[in-house]
Amino acid sequence: MRLVRQNHKRAVKGMSGRGARHARARAGLAVLAACAVASGCAAADARKAVEPAPGQQPLQAPPAPDSHAGKMRAAQAARVAMAKKWRLSKPPLLAPPAPAEKPVIRARKGFEVDGQENLPPVFTTVPTKDKVVFLTIDDGSEKDPAFLKMMSDLKIPYTAFLSNYLVKDDYGYFGKMQSRGVTLNNHTLTHPYLPGLSYAGQKREICGMQNIMQKQYGERPVLFRPPYGNYNRDTLRAAKSCGIKYAPIWNEEVYVDHVEWREEDRDLHPGDIILTHFRGRGEWKGTMPDMVRLLMKYVTDKGYAVARLEDYL
Repeated sequence: MRLVRQNHKRAVKGMSGRGARHARARAGLAVLAACAVASGCAAADARKAVEPAPGQQPLQAPPAPDSHAGKMRAAQAARVAMAKKWRLSKPPLLAPPAPAEKPVIRARKGFEVDGQENLPPVFTTVPTKDKVVFLTIDDGSEKDPAFLKMMSDLKIPYTAFLSNYLVKDDYGYFGKMQSRGVTLNNHTLTHPYLPGLSYAGQKREICGMQNIMQKQYGERPVLFRPPYGNYNRDTLRAAKSCGIKYAPIWNEEVYVDHVEWREEDRDLHPGDIILTHFRGRGEWKGTMPDMVRLLMKYVTDKGYAVARLEDYL
């Protein structure tokens, strides 16, 4: 609305005293009234311009996305869905980030050999306050595709220790494992009782497997597990000469239907290494996925997450 004004200054100029003051006051009120009318019309026009069509909701901007919270909710929903798919009683707990400062690994007390300070340490637990455990799997006789899929879907980390006589019929199976982020390590060529061999015999078993791992998987491992957990000083000397830095064994062993413990308290501890094997119905009363279900119920119920062993070494 356009305001039409008379020559106000000229009209007031002809007045004097009280009359002029009244005239100016009346003129000011007229201007305010006109502005109010104009504002009301403009507001009415604005409301009319944005009023939605009958049946529609008023237009409004969507809330600003919270990308981090959204991603967290989506990730949790995915974990719940995968736990349900694989028939876990509850989703696995998430491990904390890998420690920026790695713990110092020493031989477990009572597990040392002469000259231990210069040899790979044998240990059953990683020193950490994180409520995590580490899953390790030995040998390689069972090559179950469902196990690969299950561990990938659930994002459960694990470390493999391979013996050549059991994996040579299907190196590709473990290559798929490696491509999914699993570290493949040394468990000798033929899985012998190492302390019964000479130093040279032990070195052939360990270095020979290092050569196989290099040829098949492009890497010489730095982790070695002696078969049966048995070793002597020559074992660790030979392992070191083959490029081995650590010789982890285990504190618990999980089967398809039960758990066995090294410690008298029969309980988990932060940093414990858990052993199982690549086994199936031929040797167990179940499958590797059955073993994973039992393991995950056990550790999750106790408030533990499964972490990646190599992240702590």
